[in-house]
Amino acid sequence: MTPTIALFDIDGTLVTCGGAGRRSMTRAFADLGASASCIDFDFGGMTDRAIARRGLRASGRPETDAEIEALIARYLGHLQDELPRSAGFRVLPGVVALLDALRTRPGLALGLGTGNVVRGAETKLAQGGLLGRFAFGGYGCDHEDRAALLAAGAARGAAQLGLSVEACRVIVLGDTPRDVAAAHAIGASCVAVATGTFGVEALREGGPALVVQDLTSPAVHAWFD
Repeated sequence: MTPTIALFDIDGTLVTCGGAGRRSMTRAFADLGASASCIDFDFGGMTDRAIARRGLRASGRPETDAEIEALIARYLGHLQDELPRSAGFRVLPGVVALLDALRTRPGLALGLGTGNVVRGAETKLAQGGLLGRFAFGGYGCDHEDRAALLAAGAARGAAQLGLSVEACRVIVLGDTPRDVAAAHAIGASCVAVATGTFGVEALREGGPALVVQDLTSPAVHAWFD
């Protein structure tokens, strides 16, 4: 098998948080005296820092690194409170079975490619019993641009395999058109899964290598053969 790096998105791909992320970000902006209207946009495929920056701009506050980091720190504190009481939180169909099947594959590095900062990613994975499943990742704290954070994750996966990125096949698994576009931007294949807010047809428009309804599809397992 060609050495392979798999980069999984979290929200809408591995888990759904039942709105806990948006509620936490809303509370973070409320701490600053800003209304929820400043983040009245689709978060899908955006990094935490990009969400914070856009919300700060809409609220008329400075978009400095210090403001962004302070806002994200507040968001993370609220996330720890919101997740355990989120009735809609769940691990999505097929996730555990796929991760179980992939963890023993030779020549496969299993990682994350997520817009969450590390602490947010770990908080969400821990809530779903998935913490420890991924040895590395590309995160929202690596870069605000999704393609750049995927490139960081791919580099870490290649290092784990002891190879160059160029010697590896990189597969991005995500649930938004932004995931598809970012995968293409780094020369990776994308497996798009319709467990987020985008349906199969909307995802197919971006030209992913594979589109499935959810990760129970045998086609996803076959893609790693």
